[in-house]
Amino acid sequence: MNKVNFNRATVDVGNILAMEHVNVTVPDQPLATLFYVNVLGFTRDPYMDFGPSNVWVNVGRQQFHLPTADAQVLRGHVGVVVPDLKSLLVRLQKIGKRLKGTQFTFTERKNHLDITCPWGNHIRCFSPGSFGKSQLGIPYIELHVPADAAPGISRFYEQVMGCRTNLNKTKKQCEVLIGKEQFIRFKETRKPTAFYDGHHIAVYVANFSGPHRYLKDNNLITEESDQNQYRFQTIVDPNNGTVLFDIEHEVRSLHHPMYERHLINRNAEQGFFNYQDGRDAFTPQKVL
Repeated sequence: MNKVNFNRATVDVGNILAMEHVNVTVPDQPLATLFYVNVLGFTRDPYMDFGPSNVWVNVGRQQFHLPTADAQVLRGHVGVVVPDLKSLLVRLQKIGKRLKGTQFTFTERKNHLDITCPWGNHIRCFSPGSFGKSQLGIPYIELHVPADAAPGISRFYEQVMGCRTNLNKTKKQCEVLIGKEQFIRFKETRKPTAFYDGHHIAVYVANFSGPHRYLKDNNLITEESDQNQYRFQTIVDPNNGTVLFDIEHEVRSLHHPMYERHLINRNAEQGFFNYQDGRDAFTPQKVL
């Protein structure tokens, strides 16, 4: 019998098990709904109704949260997997005409679509199979950070948050691995970083108290939300306390009532004129 050497570390899962949502405020709810639901083909959460003050948009097992306020812009882009890039391109060309006069643009690339929302947020859409088994979802976000910040950010997530990271000094970036098929990429830029306007992400962690202990001891907690949630904003180098980057984390325990909540997703191909009975919901295709 041949002896096989397995690298068990390659399938380890770090402390952050899921990135649930990306939160950016928008000044116009109907326009946001037109873009995220009608154009991109995502689904307005049918159960969490905040009226005109907020909308939650389901994207597979993840969400965009879009409260009403002055527009916030992520300093980087959000990576999204969609069921059909060709259908999305058709909607961008047809319905996108109604977004004239905003910052909305799109560019067709070899393997993805680069899209800018009406307020300047960048979304990069990929086809199924680009990131593991995901056929609809948010596999990653990329954030642009100051030069030389990636090594310290890697140390922060490994030592404070208990994550696995991939630090690539050649590409000047680090990727924080989340669960099985998600990550946050921190990519260095020598361009001046944009002003941080308060956008945030929500994550679920298995070891909830460990990171909190370090963050509290170093005065980095910004909100003690409740028993199962806290927030922090500033990423520091644990070696020397140097401030590296700001991005608010809504940190949730696995006892949070929203953990693994089932999200409804519609079939964006279904319409009035091509309606097919029983095809209303998005159903992932079997991967052979």
